[in-house]
Amino acid sequence: MEKINITDLIKNNTVEMSRYRAQHIYYVIAYERKLYSFPVPLEDVQEATLNSSEKAITMMRYIRMAINNGTFVEVV
Repeated sequence: MEKINITDLIKNNTVEMSRYRAQHIYYVIAYERKLYSFPVPLEDVQEATLNSSEKAITMMRYIRMAINNGTFVEVV
């Protein structure tokens, strides 16, 4: 995958909830005409509210973690 500039990724962008699987909520974000998916572990959010749509900056922590550990993947 090409290097993604996280500042450009989250600027004026939103994420959309996609699915739940194995104790993770997956969100999708559009960037440079492609869609990318990343997980949010439920154990991290515990009792927080997870909305179906969020500003990307709200999920920056999880986006950065996913980029660093290889779970930020293009949706095909």
